[in-house]
Amino acid sequence: MAVFVREDRPGGSVDHFLALLQDRLPLWLSILHDLSHRVGKGRVADNLLPVARAGIDYYLEVQGAALPAFTSPHVTVRFREAIRDTGLGPPAETAPLAAYLAAEQRLGRIAAGVDPEASARLLIAGCFHRAYIEMFVGADAGPSRDASAREIVRELRLESASA
Repeated sequence: MAVFVREDRPGGSVDHFLALLQDRLPLWLSILHDLSHRVGKGRVADNLLPVARAGIDYYLEVQGAALPAFTSPHVTVRFREAIRDTGLGPPAETAPLAAYLAAEQRLGRIAAGVDPEASARLLIAGCFHRAYIEMFVGADAGPSRDASAREIVRELRLESASA
């Protein structure tokens, strides 16, 4: 006999995911916000590399807990409301990264044609994708996490020719 668990109950998957976010998100956001202290220092790619690596690790930790939030329309709506109500949505991640990229761009260390907001979303998407692949296919399905972080940062092609 199958046992069905209501994922929308108090203490269910949405609550579990939000508790995990509450635990893991502050460290991830602090890594992103700490970039503001790196503006004008070192190479931009070198500053972003530990961010990409931390992003891969962060998404590996939280993605599995997020999956049950999409098991039914009711749970998905509850999940979206909780994210909106707590302010934990994508802008919380992209804003500090985009601000760093824009500051480096103003210093001429990132090419003038780069869109900081889009580049921030692409870096985060690369981290998310790498974590997703590892979670479903296994760690040996592609480059190591470190190599993946280097690829993500390199392929953004942010730095200006004079940087």
